[in-house]
Amino acid sequence: MNKALRKVIIAGNWKMNKTPSEAKALLSEIIPLVKDADCEVVACVPYVDLAVAVETVKGSNIKIGAENAHWAESGAFTGEISTGMLKEIGVDYVVIGHSERRQYFGETDATVNLRTKAVLAAGMTPIVCVGELKEEREAKITEEIVGKQLKLDFAGISADNMKNIVIAYEPVWAIGTGLTATPAQAEEVCAFIRETLAKMYSKDVADSVTIQYGGSMNDTNAAELLSKEDVDGGLIGGASLVSSKFSAIVSAANA
Repeated sequence: MNKALRKVIIAGNWKMNKTPSEAKALLSEIIPLVKDADCEVVACVPYVDLAVAVETVKGSNIKIGAENAHWAESGAFTGEISTGMLKEIGVDYVVIGHSERRQYFGETDATVNLRTKAVLAAGMTPIVCVGELKEEREAKITEEIVGKQLKLDFAGISADNMKNIVIAYEPVWAIGTGLTATPAQAEEVCAFIRETLAKMYSKDVADSVTIQYGGSMNDTNAAELLSKEDVDGGLIGGASLVSSKFSAIVSAANA
């Protein structure tokens, strides 16, 4: 982490978990545990939980995020949710291009780009996910894959807008598998992402962008991962569903 240059963000990604009543209960547990956090704390929750989540965290330091958003303002897109709908109820962050969206729901770099632009235009912060598959890492093409994603996902996005974007490096092989990139591996790719942004934009832009690690960060490995210069927080999966574990990760980011 380098808090002098950029914001540190710990964001929970609840995925398809928690009913509205369960969301209220979990957030109510988390609020007092993170009230003194020296970082941004975000809970990205399912669509049906958003309204109750926004209401529950009012007056606290927790921000609420959605797990996806469509690029169109409105239209014949059954089952989709627009950025305007999210903005009106008080959503601040939106996860875009998560590996599960790419793997199971046909998300591409082209649609990630459209969604990212829509979230920015609505005045919210996109958390854009990039990362390689296991076979891509084994083939030693991680940098080629991640570099391509960055160039396509941010095509046509200005330097000024990049300063309002969060990037989450998610090695796909470490999501929901119990595997975690070593701190050295996480730092290597996060540093590569920053170097690529410097080439695409400038060093100032690269230095300002928060780059999270998003592959099975938990309460036991967070401190070591967050000790790395270019790891500016985490996009937390399973551990975000347990108040004590999530708050422990936030505490690790307070260092």
